[in-house]
Amino acid sequence: MGLEASELQFIWVVRKQNNDDDWLPEGFEKRMEGKGLVIRRWTPQVGGFMTHCGWNSTLEGVCGGVLMVTWPARGPVLMTQVLKIGVSVGTEKWVKREAIEKEMKEMMKGKRAKKARLSMIWMLSLKDSARVAIETYRPK
Repeated sequence: MGLEASELQFIWVVRKQNNDDDWLPEGFEKRMEGKGLVIRRWTPQVGGFMTHCGWNSTLEGVCGGVLMVTWPARGPVLMTQVLKIGVSVGTEKWVKREAIEKEMKEMMKGKRAKKARLSMIWMLSLKDSARVAIETYRPK
C-alpha cells in the first residue's frame, strides 16, 4: 500500500509462495497497470530497491549501482550511515505504509537522493577497482 501511495513507477520482484497471492492488497495489480509491475521470479535490479539487508541483496545492490530502501531484520547501519546509499523504513516486523511511501519518494526524488547517488558513484569505482585487481592477479 505504501508503494502504491508513493505514486512512483516501479517493478516489484517477489517470490511467489505456494501459488498464493492473498498477501497482495485486493485489486493492487489492476490499479497499478501502466505504473507498476509485479514480477514473480528473479530479475536484475533497476533504479532502486527495498531490501531486507541480507548480504547477497546488499552486494547485488552495490554491484548494480542501485539505491536502497532498507527494511532489515537487523539495523541498516552499513547502507544508511556508513555507505550512505540508502534510507531506512525501520526495523519493525510490520512497517506502516506511510513510512514506505515517504522513504521511497525520498530515495528516488528527495534531497538525500542526490547525495546517495554520489555515494553510489564512489561505490561503483570501488567495484571496478576490485574487478581489475581480481582480473590482474594470477597465482603462480
